[in-house]
Amino acid sequence: MLHGLPSDPVVSQTLTEASDTLGRDVLALDTEAALRSSVAVQVGLLVAGVAMSRHLIDVAGPPDGVAGLSVGAYPAAVVAGALSFADALRLVERRARLMEAAFPSGYGMTAILGLDVSVLAPLVAQVHAPESPVYLANINAPAQLVIAGASVAMARVGVLAQGQGAHGLKPVAISVPSHCALLEAPAAVLARDVAAVPMAAPRLQFFSASLGRELRDAARVADDLAGNMARQVRWHDTTTLAHERGVRLSIEMPPGQVLTRLGAAAFSDALFVAASDTRVDTLAVLMERERRRET
Repeated sequence: MLHGLPSDPVVSQTLTEASDTLGRDVLALDTEAALRSSVAVQVGLLVAGVAMSRHLIDVAGPPDGVAGLSVGAYPAAVVAGALSFADALRLVERRARLMEAAFPSGYGMTAILGLDVSVLAPLVAQVHAPESPVYLANINAPAQLVIAGASVAMARVGVLAQGQGAHGLKPVAISVPSHCALLEAPAAVLARDVAAVPMAAPRLQFFSASLGRELRDAARVADDLAGNMARQVRWHDTTTLAHERGVRLSIEMPPGQVLTRLGAAAFSDALFVAASDTRVDTLAVLMERERRRET
């Protein structure tokens, strides 16, 4: 996710800043072996998001707003001016280590395709128990949901979901049960670290994927960053709110295009583009065209 970033001075400067802050070469985190660790994944996502955002802003100017799913809230906060990049790097590394230490094995997340919340939630409740915890973790789209918890419990929910018509079960490449009550203890620890870091009110619209609403003051952004690992993701609510606010162009930062596909399926009158698959000059043209439409 880092080696594929554009060759650009702003990107290079961001990579250097990240390496200097963490005391090691961040490009070394961007290998198949290193990315087995949540630390490498989360730090890599932060760096990729900030580097590409800075490059795009340098070429085309700032966006109207930002949103980030899970750890993506951290680069969103950096771009919005609520959090420094250096502090975000240290917090994300801490976040990942806390999450890994809490559940080193036997837990994870699974995407379930083809069911809505009203069908899946009772199945999760049917399986959930102290000895087999499982939770509805992400509402990414009306029929793209994610569960988190113990592997055995997720497998049981998967069987029940297929019996109700789910057409796909996809294990998420993560060994941690994110976005559920299982991570409340590490989230409380992280909250103390976040409280020690300077925060500012966002200079751009900052949409929280945990709350499905805009956050406008520093304290609420800080709480969102500290606690989002243990809170359900409401990505569909978040994109719906942005759409209601007039957003018609959304650019997904690297890597991948999962959120781009989800948005395109949900909002036929808006344009969703993945930066990983699109030239920066093309993104700049799209941004300028959207600014003219808004005026």
